[in-house]
Amino acid sequence: MQDTLGEYFLWIKAAHIIAVISWMAGLLYLPRLFVYHTRVAPGGAQDQLFQLMEARLLRIIMNPAMILSWIFGLLLVGLAESAADGASQTPLWLYVKLAAVALLTALHMMMARWRRQFAGAENTRSEKFYRAVNEAPTLLMILIVVMVVVRPF
Repeated sequence: MQDTLGEYFLWIKAAHIIAVISWMAGLLYLPRLFVYHTRVAPGGAQDQLFQLMEARLLRIIMNPAMILSWIFGLLLVGLAESAADGASQTPLWLYVKLAAVALLTALHMMMARWRRQFAGAENTRSEKFYRAVNEAPTLLMILIVVMVVVRPF
């Protein structure tokens, strides 16, 4: 089976990149929606519109993209390790990258919780909070890209 997957390595890599781009788009856009959502009164037409946009973004784009990012990413790790035949130790950069991806996943889950709080008219966080949260995915993305491309250690 590894040989069959190995033949599709570049396709798996392309699918992983596409999934990550889609996931990042959602991680960057959802907090921005929260920023604007804090400005409207609960229960109104604008509140309902934001709730719909946020729910669809999570359900249709972000959740599938996160799952596919993990699936294709783990496939790539498995293929790389099988190609190395266990001859080398897993590099530190990969552990750092995976830790950053785990943080992105945790942030994704927190955003899903905040969306539910908006839906229940229970949001207690400020516009300023969501503006700050909006920076976290970018910082993690920079770390991940540097780990994968530069491989500093």
